[in-house]
Amino acid sequence: MLPKGANLQKIHNGKKTYAITPHLPGGFIKPEVLDKFAHVSRMYGGTMKLTSAQRIMITGLKAEDIDNIWDELGMQPAMGFANCVRSVKICPGIAFCKRGKQDSIKLGLELDTRYIKKEMPSRMKMGVSGCPNSCAEAIVKDIGVIGTDEGWDIYVGGSAGAHPRLGDKLINNLNYEDTIRIIDIIVRYYQKNADIERVGQFIERIGFQKFANDILGEFNNNTVTELLTKPYSEGEQIIPKPGGLTEGNLVVGDSINEDSLIADIIRVYPQTIPVLRSFGLGCLGCPSATGEALRKAADIHGLDVNELAEALNKSILSGEK
Repeated sequence: MLPKGANLQKIHNGKKTYAITPHLPGGFIKPEVLDKFAHVSRMYGGTMKLTSAQRIMITGLKAEDIDNIWDELGMQPAMGFANCVRSVKICPGIAFCKRGKQDSIKLGLELDTRYIKKEMPSRMKMGVSGCPNSCAEAIVKDIGVIGTDEGWDIYVGGSAGAHPRLGDKLINNLNYEDTIRIIDIIVRYYQKNADIERVGQFIERIGFQKFANDILGEFNNNTVTELLTKPYSEGEQIIPKPGGLTEGNLVVGDSINEDSLIADIIRVYPQTIPVLRSFGLGCLGCPSATGEALRKAADIHGLDVNELAEALNKSILSGEK
């Protein structure tokens, strides 16, 4: 079991080290809190690292120290679902930048309050940039917002990683209130209709025109679309798609072995998801993780691949009953 609020970072000579990443909305931190970070890092032999999501990770920690570290920081463990809103990246905007067009900090902190750690079909990242320079990299976020002289432009389906995708522009020149409203519609639509897939993968599956028509239909006319049929729910054979929902050739009826890809396992046998999570394999929406063979995932997490495969196959059999 993982220590509460920690991630396994490395296994070296059989020894595991962990990291914690307290939530810092927008990357803002008071000096006295930063002092606590430094104090805890020294006390427990950790190393501090600034992350791309505007947080401060403390890594190189021992499992038995994690609870005490959270106590020393005076913070609750940064718990959340593995597939959730991971971060809202915010640029300085008009508050601190001479080129800012809109108040990205106000909007970004509001989105952080509303959505951070909310459960989603897969991991979700948001970016709020106060001008078209897009320092918050909004164009490669699941939901990206870019400020202009006229208002806010909304982009959807962006991602970096192993299969990068630029976001599609959904609508432009929105005011603050309408920006909040359409993002809420996007999030709810994605929660209701997506499988274990990033927003960009979801859009690729149903088509951008369908996605845009449904979102803008509700936004403009307050009409709620019917639920879509999620893929792979009735046991049909899966067609592999590189960078998409699956990359291998596992089909219903096959046993899981050490060469089975994580992506295939969770698509063909969704009942295995709790089993994978119980072994500490939580990042089921991560392109790097889902594209790995079970053998590789077990090795990274210091697990016995045969034990893991046996548990997964048992869950398949019990699901059939």
